Amino acid sequence: FFLQQRAPGKVLHDAVCNHLNLVEGDYFGLEFPDHKKMMVWLDLLKPVMKQIRRPKHVVVKFVVKFFPPDHAQLQEELTRYLFALQVKQDLAQGRLTCNDTSTALLISHIVQSEIGDFDETIDREHLAKNKYIPQQEALEDKIMEFHRSHMGQTPAESDFQLLEIARRLEMYGIRLHPAKDREGTKINLAVANTGILVFQGHTKINAFNWAKVRKLSFKRKRFLIKLRPDVNSSFQDTLEFLMASRDFCKSFWKICVEHHAFFRLFEEPKPKPKPVLFSRGSSFRFSGRTQKQVLDYVKEGGHKKVQFERKHSKIHSIRSLTAQPSEQHTEVPKQVSDSSSFAYGDDNDAAAVQSCRQGKELKASTEDTGQHKSPSLKKSPKEGRKMDGAVVSTVEEEEEAAKDRMQQNRPQSQQPSTGSLTGSPHLSELSINSQGGPSVANMSLSPNLSPDAKQSSPLISPLLNDPSCIRTDDEEEVKRKRFPTEKAYFIAKEVATTERTYLKDLEVITSWFQSAVSKEDCMPETLKNLIFSNFEPLHKFHTGFLKEIEQRLALWEGRSNAHIKGDYQRIGDVMLKNIQSMKQLTIHLWKHNEILMELENGIKNSRKLETFCRDFELQKVCYLPLNTFLLRPLHRLMHYKQIMERLCKHYPPSHVDFRDSRAALAEISEMVAQLHGNMIKMENFQKLHELKKDLIGIDNLVIPGREFIRLGSLSKLSGKGLQQRMFFLFNDILLYTSRGLTASNQFKVHGHLPLYGMTIEESEEEWGVPHCLTLRGQHQSIVVAASTRAEMDKWTEDIQMAIDLAEKSSGPAPELLASSPPDNKSPDETTVDQESEDDLSASRTSLERQSPHRGNTTVHVCWHRNTSVSMIDFSIAVENQLSGNLLRKFKNSNGWQKLWVVFTNFCMFFYKSHQDNHPLASLPLLGYSLTIPSESENIHKDYVFKLHFKSHVYYFRAESEYTFERWMEVIRSATSSASRTRALSHKEPHAY
Repeated sequence: FFLQQRAPGKVLHDAVCNHLNLVEGDYFGLEFPDHKKMMVWLDLLKPVMKQIRRPKHVVVKFVVKFFPPDHAQLQEELTRYLFALQVKQDLAQGRLTCNDTSTALLISHIVQSEIGDFDETIDREHLAKNKYIPQQEALEDKIMEFHRSHMGQTPAESDFQLLEIARRLEMYGIRLHPAKDREGTKINLAVANTGILVFQGHTKINAFNWAKVRKLSFKRKRFLIKLRPDVNSSFQDTLEFLMASRDFCKSFWKICVEHHAFFRLFEEPKPKPKPVLFSRGSSFRFSGRTQKQVLDYVKEGGHKKVQFERKHSKIHSIRSLTAQPSEQHTEVPKQVSDSSSFAYGDDNDAAAVQSCRQGKELKASTEDTGQHKSPSLKKSPKEGRKMDGAVVSTVEEEEEAAKDRMQQNRPQSQQPSTGSLTGSPHLSELSINSQGGPSVANMSLSPNLSPDAKQSSPLISPLLNDPSCIRTDDEEEVKRKRFPTEKAYFIAKEVATTERTYLKDLEVITSWFQSAVSKEDCMPETLKNLIFSNFEPLHKFHTGFLKEIEQRLALWEGRSNAHIKGDYQRIGDVMLKNIQSMKQLTIHLWKHNEILMELENGIKNSRKLETFCRDFELQKVCYLPLNTFLLRPLHRLMHYKQIMERLCKHYPPSHVDFRDSRAALAEISEMVAQLHGNMIKMENFQKLHELKKDLIGIDNLVIPGREFIRLGSLSKLSGKGLQQRMFFLFNDILLYTSRGLTASNQFKVHGHLPLYGMTIEESEEEWGVPHCLTLRGQHQSIVVAASTRAEMDKWTEDIQMAIDLAEKSSGPAPELLASSPPDNKSPDETTVDQESEDDLSASRTSLERQSPHRGNTTVHVCWHRNTSVSMIDFSIAVENQLSGNLLRKFKNSNGWQKLWVVFTNFCMFFYKSHQDNHPLASLPLLGYSLTIPSESENIHKDYVFKLHFKSHVYYFRAESEYTFERWMEVIRSATSSASRTRALSHKEPHAY
């Protein structure tokens, strides 16, 4: 058919991928022997009949063509399975060479995938019948020894572990091409995602990274590499290698062209214009999607997941695994080539950047919904840890869940599978709570769940299917006509709604934390008395305060005492009375600085207390970091001040409520002014301790004088190209880290640059990378790239400001990466396992020792969304908190769903009602855009705003113009970062 239709190679390639139901087919190619018996790749642009002249006599092989640096970039289980088969074939053919231990370990994972858990008799029979490598007999005992340690590992996990080991081998994905250097020495050339490699035998002796290569070309049998000028290099400007023939040389050049385009470019290069008179050189170009385009397509959900059968496996996977790849950002100019060469102009060098798949994290807990029961989750023995699941399900994919909920009861064929978990190959998505711990008791994995099918979100399951939760438009209109419409009423209502949330936050300390502490002998009595004696009076006072506000609102709404309604259409008198009473509690507010410091000191000195607090943070009710709740009383004072400012601005001086409102504003402004400096210091102290939990490989992050400035995702230029890194900027030092595939979800510190003596300069032209900066320290220089020009400007501004501060101050010595000091925690607590700080190549055992970690912190959201946040943004976020009812609708749903929504810490938390003790789901807003729906979206309702990120779209309806404007105001503060100029006018900077 393909020959008759003169179809291009792409049609045949796509047909094979469609037959396999392979979404990520771009990593693969079709290989066949040409008329000279030389193996070549099928050109996707040329007709098949011009490439395969005698199709009946040619075997075309479907094999892996592009090997990414990290198999976590492969998002589909089928893709990883095919990669595992490629590794198996390369072992058998002797292409993937390694030492005996690595070989035995690789084969043990293949055996685990094919026959399941270890059984000595079955193993020996299987190894006798299946030869994975020549001379396998000598390694059989070692293979079985390794296989014994894989108990409970599913085929999907075996594939993951196989690729994890293989990708670290020097010969992984390498195809050797014989050549000679200028001296006539026999060598082998190869191409990889990083660049061109030179081997002597099977030993790599040199590498030319894409960042160093300016141009590739060939002239007859000579293969030429033109390098960028480098004063520190002893290499000549152009390197020359001699290959066996022109065809062989051209074939290798084509492979290099394709690898560069696939891994380095952001989109397929456009074809060169045809010459008018005659052509010189090759017109070959890369055809197909680049790796970035593949990642974006799969991440956007532009496909339907399908089942597949493991032809080589005798067992069925209990659950599968979708590892998270990394998100690529920035755009790159397309390649420019002339003659028979492949040129990378100065503008063309942008690398494929590692990314993190976000969304697809519908982590569910149904124990509190009361809607349905879940059978127990079948787990491997190594995952049998029982933990109290944490709260919050992210809702990046609730829209898809809503579309699928009508299909949940349909029979599905057997091949269970799940989606991704943040970085861990060992835990399934559906058994993971928002802080990274498996909620074993709360979620089931149905034995007939189709591959990558999603359980409905806890927000979807009970709420969207509960008719009582769907408010009709008629009901809403009746409600609006019954309640007051003046702005002052809605300002008073905001006091009530936010006070409800504040009281719940106080109860996290006074009720939940205190109850947990009383059951465990882990906290000194002095610390207990310090915390609870200062929080209980606040809780008691605000319980009465909320009751008064709600009573006044009931009178205002006319639900009682209707005959005297007019005397109660005000809130200033209630605020004045209670703010004056609140001043008597100032003594307790001054203690919060001491509480925060003493609790952190207690955690530092007692491993038992540290473990207790960490476990408490994993409970559903603790939806924010624990120490954030300790700062809530100070934050609340600012909210009162803002509300009273709006009320005074709204009232004319003649209004009956104006005098009381103005007096209340004066009283609360005085309290805020007294405590403001203390609050600034505490916010920084709290932020440093919160960041410390997200980092490993650093001993003394929290030291006197250190101030946090900005954190965010940047790409760092290294020998392997641009790689995604998380950067942390302080007033004395800049840290850069990578995210490890660990159960603890933490970021490992790779290096640091002291700011003293540092210079910063734009270097897009020098490196050919958009939004690129060079940071030159006294002993080290690094090149980083931001995702957008705006991000680059924010980093430039803050780094320059920090450099200026470091120049003026002696500052703390940034001794960050020294070895850990001796353990000084209580000797009676040494029975508790230490957290492992193994590096990224840590074994499975060490990963399991690590504690689960909150997965929806700002650091992780910035990593997923490829953005950054400054301390100024955090400070503004503290002031922009809001609570209340909203109606929500997904892009493709019909009805509106009433939810209680709390906005804080750049995130919307969703509850069924304000009485709930913990949120059911969350939506981090960093990176989202906030707009008003257009006419074409057919919303046709008042007070609707739209939240949009990539393919995720949510609509929300407020009850009035005032609440609509307030929600727009606070959400805008989270979706668009503040400039330093705006922030300095907003509040005083930290005292560095």
